[in-house]
Amino acid sequence: MNLFNILEEITERPEPFEHYTAIELWTDPHTSAQMLANHLNPDIDVSSRRAEFIDRSVAWIRSRFNVGPGTRIADFGCGPGLYANRLAGCGAQVTGIDFSSRSIEYARGVAAESGLDVDYRHGDYLEFNTDLRFDLILMIFCDFCALGPVLRRTLLEKFRTLLAPGGSVLLDVCSLGAFAEREESLVFQENMLDGFWAPGKYYGFLSTLKYEEARVVLDKYTIAEPGRTRRFYNWLQYFSPDSLKQEFERAGFTEMEILGNVAGDPLDASAPEFAIVAGIRESE
Repeated sequence: MNLFNILEEITERPEPFEHYTAIELWTDPHTSAQMLANHLNPDIDVSSRRAEFIDRSVAWIRSRFNVGPGTRIADFGCGPGLYANRLAGCGAQVTGIDFSSRSIEYARGVAAESGLDVDYRHGDYLEFNTDLRFDLILMIFCDFCALGPVLRRTLLEKFRTLLAPGGSVLLDVCSLGAFAEREESLVFQENMLDGFWAPGKYYGFLSTLKYEEARVVLDKYTIAEPGRTRRFYNWLQYFSPDSLKQEFERAGFTEMEILGNVAGDPLDASAPEFAIVAGIRESE
């Protein structure tokens, strides 16, 4: 294959959410270790938010949803348990679901050391099923935005099934303000992201593609190593408050409140994200 054809593949523009590689990113032995390290760095907002924000967010969640002994919480995409363990420390009965075995093992270890009883489940949260019903379902750090429309609808319908009467869903998303700031680009770099993608030498190409009508951005990574080439498709859907509410309404939710973030701040139209609290009227 000549260089022109290689560059054609690198810059190819797939349909929005045509490819889904999130599982590979979180389960590959090398990249999952890098993701966990980012999660656990308290001073950066990469895989998780800074520890200071998480503490403030948990304090607000505890107050807003009256979290205490007997409160059942499901944390979808729980990672290394940064929220789940803190909420379990408030007395809640927490279930955490994540398809990174490395993150789940870390979360279980911290819970055991702290004497916390957290039900950590290793697996794809899109396939998670249980007879339990939850007072609060969390999906934090804009994980919802990485899913295409069909998977988002499937997940919201699952949330509705899993909610106890009077229960709530709390999740955050990327805003249209953040979408406006994104620009298309093509970057080439040796050992891109300081060795994030592989333990040995490699070359990385990042093609950032913007889909104006769909309000979607793709960061498409092509990683060339000796003997293999891999591609990772990191999709992000951007929302307005109205478009997010419409998705919840189509899934059968009837009560929605828009907030600035998962720490309960007021909505800021210029901020890169916002959050929603959604539920179903008990009479329904």
